[in-house]
Amino acid sequence: MNEANKKFSLKAGSKLVVKIGTSVITNNGESISNGILKRIASQIRFLHVKGVRVILVSSGAIAAGVFKIGWRKRPKKISKLQAAAAVGQVNLIKAYETEFGINGLKTAQILITKEDFTTRKRFLNSQATLNTLLEERIIVIVNENDTVATDEIKLGDNDTLAAQISSLISADLFVILTDQNGLYTENPIFSKDAKLIENVDLSMGMSAFLATESHSTFGTGGMQTKIKAADISAQAGVPIIIANGFCDDILIKVYQGYKVGTRVFSTDKNKTISLKKRWIANHGLLNGAIVLDAGAVHALIKLGKSLLPIGILKVSGDFDRGDLISCLSEEGVEIARGLSNYSSKECSKIKGVLSEEIEKILGYFEESEIIHRDNLNLTLSSAEEEKIKGANSNNADV
Repeated sequence: MNEANKKFSLKAGSKLVVKIGTSVITNNGESISNGILKRIASQIRFLHVKGVRVILVSSGAIAAGVFKIGWRKRPKKISKLQAAAAVGQVNLIKAYETEFGINGLKTAQILITKEDFTTRKRFLNSQATLNTLLEERIIVIVNENDTVATDEIKLGDNDTLAAQISSLISADLFVILTDQNGLYTENPIFSKDAKLIENVDLSMGMSAFLATESHSTFGTGGMQTKIKAADISAQAGVPIIIANGFCDDILIKVYQGYKVGTRVFSTDKNKTISLKKRWIANHGLLNGAIVLDAGAVHALIKLGKSLLPIGILKVSGDFDRGDLISCLSEEGVEIARGLSNYSSKECSKIKGVLSEEIEKILGYFEESEIIHRDNLNLTLSSAEEEKIKGANSNNADV
């Protein structure tokens, strides 16, 4: 097996995250498709026997609820969407539990909200729970808790949720099952010239790849959300396959090494970051910001240094020690995010000074850095980096 195929191989002990879209799991966006559900359960049983540990992120709760309540179309009002989710989730999980039970599989349901990712403690607790369930060989079914979600329910973006789960547990593979064969150069529904993109190397940049939009009535996540999800997974070093959920034995074919759908990966090892930095980059809530001089910007993006107080020009927001803050250039471009060793009040007092002066100014000393490089993640894109001029190499030790 060559190196490219090794990225997408599964074996006993491998952790697999499978996301199933609304268009796949429901009958034209209405009732749950028992036929598809039976096929999915049978395939996951095959993987289970082979020793693969599976987390299933399933859409379809709102669509199932809309159908159960008797509404003709997906409502726009948030309270109605939440009501549909409450009704539909019961039917969805019951259907999964029944089919998995027939296949001799134990299941667990986890409903997740944004706060389970943005709050560091809950983030780690979620990770521990998921890994424990996988170790016990239980099939985990995850969905966003749409009955309490607000902003998220408007997006219906279970692709991102599944990617976050993949990152959280450091999955070996992330498979997105949709109503298309993968990513295309154009929308295949409207263009005969559309060609399937078999491989996407995210280190080459994602702007080169066009994506089709879903034509599903009840699903709200198009192919753009799948590219975003792939980028999140790539940060964790998790390869992705975007494939057609209607294809016979698609998950078994993935296990057997068949080249199906679009395979997304990154050959840039520098793109892979630690779990803590992934949380900083994708999940944590910002509590404030600091503006850096050109020397500090250069030290962060070019030299991989920690941020010292001498490089700070301005402090905004009200944050405490340990809070996540944004690091901005003088032009207002976000350079990085990180966990601050000092509060906003302390940062305001010691901005622009040498680390040796911290104790004299504050009367005590915590750390020589405002943000240590281990607690800092760069957010600057290559294009934005090119726009930043005048970095002062004389301040490279900032």
